[in-house]
Amino acid sequence: MSELAEWGGFYGIAGSAAGALIGLQFVILTLVAAKPPIPAAAAGAAFATPTIVHFSAALLLSALLRAPWQTITIAAVLWGLMGLGGVAYAVIVARRIRKQALYRPQLEDWLFHVVLPLAAFAILALSPFAAPFHTRGDLFGVGAAALLLLLIGIHNAWDVVAYHVFVNRGDANTERHPDESSERKTP
Repeated sequence: MSELAEWGGFYGIAGSAAGALIGLQFVILTLVAAKPPIPAAAAGAAFATPTIVHFSAALLLSALLRAPWQTITIAAVLWGLMGLGGVAYAVIVARRIRKQALYRPQLEDWLFHVVLPLAAFAILALSPFAAPFHTRGDLFGVGAAALLLLLIGIHNAWDVVAYHVFVNRGDANTERHPDESSERKTP
C-alpha cells in the first residue's frame, strides 16, 4: 500500500531507536541492580517495566507498519488491539504506582508513567475507526503515538537512572567520605 510505503524511513528510525534503547535499558538496570533497596520489586514493576513496554510497543508498531500489507485494514486492526492492550496496561501501571512504597510519585511521574502513555495508546486504540476514511491523517496519528511512546521511554529511562544515581547511591557517597560533616544528608 503506497500510503504505508511513504512512512518506511520514519518507522525504520523509530524501530531502530526503540530496539537499541531496549538493549541499553537492560544494561542500565543490570548496573543499577548491584545494590537494590528491599522494596525495589514493586517500584520496578511500577516504574522500570513500563519503560521496556513503551520501547517494545514502539518497536512492534514500527515492525507492524513496515510489513507489506495489501490494505490498511489489517494493520489498523492490529495497532488498534495494541492500543487497547496499552490502555489496559496504563491502568495497571497506575495501580502499581499507587501500591509501591519505595518512592512517592510526583506530578511528572503520573504524567510520564500514566497520562501520556494512556494518550498514546488511546490514539492507537481509536485510530482504526478513521483508517479506512482518512488513511493519511490516521497514519500521522499512529506515527505521533509511536514517537510519543519512544520519547516517554527515553524520559522514564533517564528518570530511573537519575533516581538510582542521585538518590539511591547517595548513601554510598556519604560512606566513602567519613571525614565530611554528618549533617550533610541526601534527599
